[in-house]
Amino acid sequence: MRILLVHNNYAIQGGAEVFYHEIARLLRENGHEVAMFSCAEEGVTAPQVAYFPKVDHYASGGLLAKAARIPRVIYNRDARDAMARLIADFRPDLVHGFAVYGRLTPAVLQAARDAGVPVVLSCNDYKHICPNYKLFHHGRLCEDCKGGRFHKALVNRCCHDSLAISAVSMLEAQVHERLDIWRKNVTCFLFASRFMAARTEAFWGPGRVAIDFLRNPFDAAAHHLPLQAGSYILYFGRLIDEKGVDQLVAAARLAPDVPVVIVGDGPDRAAIERAAADLPQLRVVGPAWGEALKGWLQGARAVVVPSLWHENFPYVILQAFAAGKPVIGAARGGIPELVEAGPHGWLVDPLDLQALAARMRDVVQMPDAALLEMGRAAQSYVTKEFSDETIYAEVLRIYGGILQ
Repeated sequence: MRILLVHNNYAIQGGAEVFYHEIARLLRENGHEVAMFSCAEEGVTAPQVAYFPKVDHYASGGLLAKAARIPRVIYNRDARDAMARLIADFRPDLVHGFAVYGRLTPAVLQAARDAGVPVVLSCNDYKHICPNYKLFHHGRLCEDCKGGRFHKALVNRCCHDSLAISAVSMLEAQVHERLDIWRKNVTCFLFASRFMAARTEAFWGPGRVAIDFLRNPFDAAAHHLPLQAGSYILYFGRLIDEKGVDQLVAAARLAPDVPVVIVGDGPDRAAIERAAADLPQLRVVGPAWGEALKGWLQGARAVVVPSLWHENFPYVILQAFAAGKPVIGAARGGIPELVEAGPHGWLVDPLDLQALAARMRDVVQMPDAALLEMGRAAQSYVTKEFSDETIYAEVLRIYGGILQ
C-alpha cells in the first residue's frame, strides 16, 4: 500500500507528532510506501519537504497581519493545492490525517476527496466538534456549542480567554459546519478512546459518520523500569488548569502525611508553587525528560492523573504503566478505559478532594508486595496491548477495510 500521512507539524512537539511519526515507522517497517505532508518549518528536512506549504501561525505578527490571516486559518487554499500536487505525484491508495486544523486546515482533506483517495482521520482532541478542542474552559466541562451554537465560544471566551481568538475559532467552526467539511471529506473517523467517539456521535448524531478505533503506538520497552516500591505520589506533565494540578495540591493539603512530587512546567507553574509553598511534603521540581524523568518515576509509589477535562488518551498513563507504577486516574474522558483495563490503578472524582486525599493515603500505606503486583500487571498490560504487532494489525485491518 502507498499511504500519505498528513499532520500540521513535522517536528515533534508533543504526543500528536509522536503518533504521526510512529504510524509512519510502523508502515515502513512492514513494507509500505509512505509519504508525509506537513507545514514547512525552518530546519525541517523530510523526503517530501518540497511540497510542504509555508503557513504562518495565526498568533504571529500584528493585528493587521492576524486579520489578513483569518481566511487561511479556516480554509487554506495554498495547502490544498500543495496537497493536490503531492497526491498527483505520489498516487497514494489512502490518506491518513491527524491534526490539520488551523494551519493546513481540512482543505487538504478535500484535495484527497477531489482526487478520489479515501481518507481516515485520527482525532486526538475534540476540535471537530468543539471550537477550543477541549470541551472545557475556565475550570468547567462545557458542551455549550452542541447543536451548532458556536456563538457560545465567543460568549464564553473559551479560546485562551481571548475575545479575538474565540471569535476566529467561532467563525472557523461555523464555516466548517456550513461546508460540512469534516463529514464530507473523511471516509472514516478514528478514535483512541470510546469516550471521544461517543461524544462525537452525541454532537453529530448516531450513524452519521463511519467510526473505528486506533490507539496510539507506544514503545513500552523504551520506558520500562525495574519494579520498585517508591515513596511518593508523582504527577508529571503540563501545569495548566485542565490538568487538575491545583486539585492535587488542595488534596495534598488534606493529607499532610503523603509525600507528593510534581514534575512539569506550564502557565500555572508559578500559581502552583505559591499554593504549595507551605506544604513541606509537596515538591514542585520543574520539567524533566529522558533519564531525569525516569529517575522520578523510579522513586514514585504511584502516578496521579487528576485531569479535570475529558482526556482522550494520555501518554503519561502508558509511561507510568511501563515503569511499573499503578495510576490514580480521574474518572474523566478516556482515562477509565486505560485504568480499568486491569488491576493496575484506581479511579477518583477529581473534584472530590477528600476522596483523592484518601486514595493517596491508602496507596502510601498499602503493602509493598501488593503495590509491586499492581506494577507488574501494569507492565504486562502496556507491553501486550500497545506492541508494534498489535497496533500494526489494527492499522492493517482499518486500511484494508476502507480499501476493500
